[in-house]
Amino acid sequence: MTVLVQLNSSRMPERAPRAEDLLALARNNSTDARQRLLLGVLALCDASPPDGQMSPILGEIFLFLARQAERDIRKALADRLAHADWAPPALVNVLALDEIEIAAPILASSPVLQDDDLLQILIEASLDHQIAVARRPQISGRIADAVIERAVPAVLTALATNRTAQISGEGFRRLVEHSRRIAALRGPLSRHPGLSQALAEQMYHWVGSALRESITTRFQVDERKLGTAVYDAVEGVLRQARPEDFAPDTPEREEMERRLVAKLQAAGQLKPAMLIRAVRERRMSLLVHGLATLGGYTVNQIRQALNSPTPEALYYACSSVGIDRAVFPSLLVELRKLNHGLPGDLGKPVWQRGSLSPTSAARAFRAIIGPDQDEQQRIAV
Repeated sequence: MTVLVQLNSSRMPERAPRAEDLLALARNNSTDARQRLLLGVLALCDASPPDGQMSPILGEIFLFLARQAERDIRKALADRLAHADWAPPALVNVLALDEIEIAAPILASSPVLQDDDLLQILIEASLDHQIAVARRPQISGRIADAVIERAVPAVLTALATNRTAQISGEGFRRLVEHSRRIAALRGPLSRHPGLSQALAEQMYHWVGSALRESITTRFQVDERKLGTAVYDAVEGVLRQARPEDFAPDTPEREEMERRLVAKLQAAGQLKPAMLIRAVRERRMSLLVHGLATLGGYTVNQIRQALNSPTPEALYYACSSVGIDRAVFPSLLVELRKLNHGLPGDLGKPVWQRGSLSPTSAARAFRAIIGPDQDEQQRIAV
C-alpha cells in the first residue's frame, strides 16, 4: 500500500472500495478511471486475499487493466504482487517480461513463476532479465543447467554468485571449465560452498595469484606437488619414457620436427601441451621449433634462452604461449637433464612473482634476448 501512496496518493483508495464505486469506474473508459479501477481491485484483494489463485475472470480483468496502465502503476503493481501466491499467472508473466525495473521484483520473488516461465524468460528476455533469473533464490537444477548450457558470461557469473541455486556436480564441472575463458567466474566459484576439492585444484591452474592463495587456504593445495601433477597429466596421462626410446637430435630429425610443427600450426593443432609432451619425450628439436612458432620467435632466440645462465628468458617465452607457471619448475628440471644443465640457475625464480599476461611475457622475453642478428642479416641481404 505504501508504494502506491508514494507514487500517486490521489489514485490510491484509502480503504477497500465499495462494489458500486468499482462498477462506476468500470463504466468509465478514461485512462485515469482504468488505473483507479486497477488499484481498487488490488486494494480489495489486499483486504481479502483470494484463497490460492483468483478466479479466471478476475485474473483477466487484472491483465486487461494492467496492459493499459502507466509505467509507475505497473511498477507499483509488480512490487505489490511480487510475493502474492494468488496473483494471476498471466499477469505475473506479463510483468516479468516488462522492462527490468518493473520485472525485477517479480523475477526475484514471485512464487507464481514456474520453471517453464523462467526458461521462456531466459530465451526471450533481455540480458538483465536473464541475470535476474540466475540470481533468483532457490532456482532448480533445470534452470541452472539451462543457464550453463546457454553459456552467456554475465549470466553464468550471476549463477556462480547464487549460493542457493541447485547446481549439480556436473554443473559445477562445466562452470569451472567455463572459467578458463571467463575470468569473472573465478572469484565467485572459488568462494562457492559447492566447489569440490578436485574442481578447486583444476581451477587453480588458470586463476591469478590472489585466488590461488584463497584456494590454497581453503583446500590446503600444495602448489609444488600440484605443479608436478599438472606436468604429468597435461592432455591425459603421458607415457613413461625410457632414454633408449628416443633418437638423438640430428639435422634430419630437426627438419622432420620442423615440418611436423608447420603441419600442426597449419591445422590449428599446435598447442602448449604439445611442448610439454615434447620435453617429456626428449624431443628438444620439437620443443624449440614448437615454442618458436607458437610465440612468433626465431629458433635462434629460443636456443639462446635455453642456453642462458638464467631461466628467466625461457620462463617468459613459455608463459607467453600459455604454459602455466605452476608447471614451469618441473619442466625446467627435465630440460636441464636434456640440455647439459642449462639454462642455469642464476637469478631469482621469476615464476614465483605472479602471473603475467601473454603480451607482457612476450615483451619481457624480447627485451632480454634481443633481436636475432642472423635473421636481421638475412633480411638485409
